[in-house]
Amino acid sequence: MKRSTVINIVMVLSLGIFSSQAFAGGVNSLRGANPLDEAAKEPAKMNIQDDREPITRDYVQQPPLIPHKIKGYKINVKFNKCLTCHSWANYKEANATKISQTHFNDRENNVLANIAARRYFCTQCHVPQVDAAPLVENTFDPLKTVKRH
Repeated sequence: MKRSTVINIVMVLSLGIFSSQAFAGGVNSLRGANPLDEAAKEPAKMNIQDDREPITRDYVQQPPLIPHKIKGYKINVKFNKCLTCHSWANYKEANATKISQTHFNDRENNVLANIAARRYFCTQCHVPQVDAAPLVENTFDPLKTVKRH
């Protein structure tokens, strides 16, 4: 084997070893020092807030946060509890926000008479707001156009 090939292989291997040590030293898991096969510490308790006004969004295209408790809400292929208040037929009577028109478009952007299957399971995008300490340090600042006043 040529000497230059051997030198290149040694350099690549040593670079891989040093870079993996550098990255591994600064990463901390949210579960702490517990290995995966051991029980993790008790998860943070989520204090779901009571019903309130809709929560201001932090960025454009952010799915709205749910401003009420949803514990026990049934959402499956046959029934969606959210629709009892938020459907176009019920939102006025329930004094709730109606479902966006975008939820009636399929992948090809065809307008449907009912909610598109990809938008039917609300909690895959919408989550309840909780009063909890951040899991990691956050310096996020909303866009000035959507910033809370």
